[in-house]
Amino acid sequence: MTQMAVCAVLSLALLAGCSGGGLGSGGASLGDSDHPLAGAKAPEFDLAAQSGGARASLAAHAGKIVIVDFWATWCDPCRDSFPHYQRMVEQHGGKLVVLGLSTDDDPDGIPAFAKETGAKFPLAWDDGQTVARQYSPPTMPTSYVVDGNGIVRFVHVGFRSGDETVLAQQVSSLLAD
Repeated sequence: MTQMAVCAVLSLALLAGCSGGGLGSGGASLGDSDHPLAGAKAPEFDLAAQSGGARASLAAHAGKIVIVDFWATWCDPCRDSFPHYQRMVEQHGGKLVVLGLSTDDDPDGIPAFAKETGAKFPLAWDDGQTVARQYSPPTMPTSYVVDGNGIVRFVHVGFRSGDETVLAQQVSSLLAD
């Protein structure tokens, strides 16, 4: 299969998940065995932020709880999740960081998306989806909750009303460790 065909299939799968079909429709945390990164070291990345800071870098936040969120400007559940992430960041001060990685084809819509959703955390463009290939998000949005040791502890697929409570509980459990 050519690289273009693979990209087309991935794009269709992501669109189906975000638009209400597939795994994204339910919003669920995957168990430890359901995603290959659960329990593993989170892949490192360092991207220029389009909004909310200079860089989106996992290593820059070593020792903190980090939510790595893969999203896109066309994804309504992504839009719904950002105000909740911003409130969580504000609630937990410097102990929690959210890094939003856009899988859009270009970065042009990122600053407007940040403004519309109230996101002040770093939003970066994953040009060519190089980081997404390392994380393998099954749909948009997918968030990876990474502990202070850099281990992916929870993978949250999709987002719907009420999922913010699950994410808050996951983060609180890691902060209590």
